Amino acid sequence: MKSWNDRLSTPGINGVKPTPRTMADVVEGQPMLVPTARQVDDFIRSIPEGVEMDVRALRTALAVEHGAEVTCPVTIGYHLRTVAEAANEDLQRGMTPSDVAPFWRVLDAKEIVLRRGVRRRAAQARRAETMRHAAQKCSAVLG
Repeated sequence: MKSWNDRLSTPGINGVKPTPRTMADVVEGQPMLVPTARQVDDFIRSIPEGVEMDVRALRTALAVEHGAEVTCPVTIGYHLRTVAEAANEDLQRGMTPSDVAPFWRVLDAKEIVLRRGVRRRAAQARRAETMRHAAQKCSAVLG
């Protein structure tokens, strides 16, 4: 069975295509980005520390970045899980949170796509990042 990092590294078919049918907030015929897992990982890594983004905002930003109006809601769900699980594998191997895709900036620790252990790591990483960001703000104010 492939590891999550293997799945993340597998080249996928991506591109902008007309939406085949209306679903969720996607209207038939709209230019829709179908991203690869690596594109989602790269985008999440570009989110600055201290910034959180919900999945809908992520989908919109990814679409705009690639010249589309929307991002496929189904594909993004699969890839978000892949990114989170691959990061969790890396954390279990001893990498630091700053070396992995900060999926906790997008996925809340309550997300059902995440297994319990990954949810716990997301919550821990989010708390640590929030504390670090707050300390930086205090240092800047106190000067």
